[in-house]
Amino acid sequence: MEIPPKSPDGSEKSPQSKGLIPSNTGSTLCMSSRSESMWTSASRSKWDIYHKPVIVVSVGAAIFLFGMVITSLSCFLPQNKDVYKMCGPAFLSLGLMLLVCGLVWIPIIRKKQKQRQKSQFLQSLKSFFFNR
Repeated sequence: MEIPPKSPDGSEKSPQSKGLIPSNTGSTLCMSSRSESMWTSASRSKWDIYHKPVIVVSVGAAIFLFGMVITSLSCFLPQNKDVYKMCGPAFLSLGLMLLVCGLVWIPIIRKKQKQRQKSQFLQSLKSFFFNR
């Protein structure tokens, strides 16, 4: 007959609790959350909110304009015409893709901001009525 091993601190554990790992997910949930602004009430500036889509739109517009220049070079310069005809549309499509992605991203962020404001308002109402 086997004797169950004792834990390092000397206390014996029941067979049910041997396989269980202690969990403190409640406290780590707030700390590991991706959006800390939901847990903190500090307001963010518009640049903090919209800087990523603005950068994507500006880079997309720059690549799109570069593609237009490269494509138009194939009309004016006879040497390397095949290279310009191949690279120009590639830059055009890449720039247009980034431009559209950034322009679609902005309304998505606005919608999330409105939902977050509603959620914070409802949370404050709930805490006002239930914490009395």
